[in-house]
This record gives sequence, structure tokens and C-alpha cells, in this order.
Amino acid sequence: MSGDTLDRARLLWAAMARVPVVFPGPGDVAVVVSPESWLCPPGWAGVVTLDGAALVTVPDADLAGPLRDALLAGLLAGRMDPALLPALLPVRLVVRDVLGPATLAYLDAGDFVPAHIGIRVERLPAGHPDVGALAAAAGEQDAGESGVEEISSAVRVLRDGRDVVAAAGYRPWSGTAAHMSVLTAARCRGRGLARVVASAAVADALAEGLLPQWRARPEPSRRVARALGFREAGAQISLLLRPGPPARAT
Repeated sequence: MSGDTLDRARLLWAAMARVPVVFPGPGDVAVVVSPESWLCPPGWAGVVTLDGAALVTVPDADLAGPLRDALLAGLLAGRMDPALLPALLPVRLVVRDVLGPATLAYLDAGDFVPAHIGIRVERLPAGHPDVGALAAAAGEQDAGESGVEEISSAVRVLRDGRDVVAAAGYRPWSGTAAHMSVLTAARCRGRGLARVVASAAVADALAEGLLPQWRARPEPSRRVARALGFREAGAQISLLLRPGPPARAT
């Protein structure tokens, strides 16, 4: 992955923090207080890692020190893995809920591997009812994981008869990134359809000069991204933290 691509990703996430901050270099951690952060839900702490560094937003200053210490401990141990973060937090913090971690992958235009299988990929406007029907049939969990109902670009789809069985598109983030979303009907998975519609959506994003970003937790989704040329650069996790019992005196 090129340095330019990583720089664009760093600038993107720094902007998402909603306060002035520079994404740190490899081996460092930056923690800022930002109740309005877009790295996480309101009231949560958000952590994004890229290239061995971490940017953290917290809703209040009391959380900044413990999170920085925990991430630095992970760095010193050679484990910049957000999945390990809850176990590294001190006992005075209680993890009430966790979202993620999800991997973050990016695509250099020169690494793009388009998928061509000789079938027509249709283009639908955002919010088309046929895409909504696919999301409804997939169920709340799968549809929510995919983010397909949040697509604001054109939606690339494949049909089985009249039914849309695979869809992909993106949301522009901060005028920099194209945050990709892909969903395939359960009965049609394993046939390469996700790769085909995602390929068309990625081509649309690159044509607009955007940086394709793929955020995923399930391994099948990550495999689709890798097949298209995406490279994993980091991860994102959100934590809902509450004060725990005070440490016992020894």
C-alpha cells in the first residue's frame, strides 16, 4: 500500500475525530477528548489503528489516560490489536459494551483487480425499493453489518429474475473516502456475486477520485476485499466505558 493512500486514510480519520488532531506515526498513540467524535457512537470511546499507530477519542478527560496507557502497553508488547484492548484496561474501568473490532482496508488504484464474469451489473439509484427488499430479506443483523441501506452512491446490483440478490455501493466520507457496502442474499452466497457488484462499485468510486475503504468483521467479507486488491491497514473498535470499583490498597 502506498504512503499516499495511508496518508489519505490518516487525514480522513483525523477529520472524523471532530477536534484538531494529527493521526500519529507508527508506534505512537494520540488521545483527544471529543464528545462529538464520529469514530464511535455518542458517549463511547473510539479507537482507530493504522500502520501500527492509534487515534483515540473519548467523551471525557477521565478516560484519556487509561486508554492511552492500555494501547501503549499493547504497542510495547508488539500487539497493536484492538481486540485485545478490553483485557488491557485497568480494573477501574468497566467495559459495558463493545462494537467491533472491524478491519480497515484500503485500495490503491494500481492494485485494483476488477471482477469480470460476463454478466450484466445493473445500476440503480440510492434508496431503490428493490435494494430495500434485499436488505429486508437478509434480516436486521446482516443488513446492518453490510450498511447497504446507508449507500448514497448509485447501487450496483445483480438480479435473479426480478429479485436483486447482490448489491454494492458506497457513502462518501469527508469528500475523501468511499465507504463500501456490500450485501448478497443468503441463498446466493458462495457464487462470487459480492465480488462482482463490489468491483463495479469500486470502479465508480475510483472514477470519482475517492479512496475506497472497506470496513468488515466477517471473514467472507474480508476475502472479497482482498480479492479486489484491498490491503488491510488497521482496525476500528468502539467501547462503552463506565467507572469501576476503586483499586484495592495493597
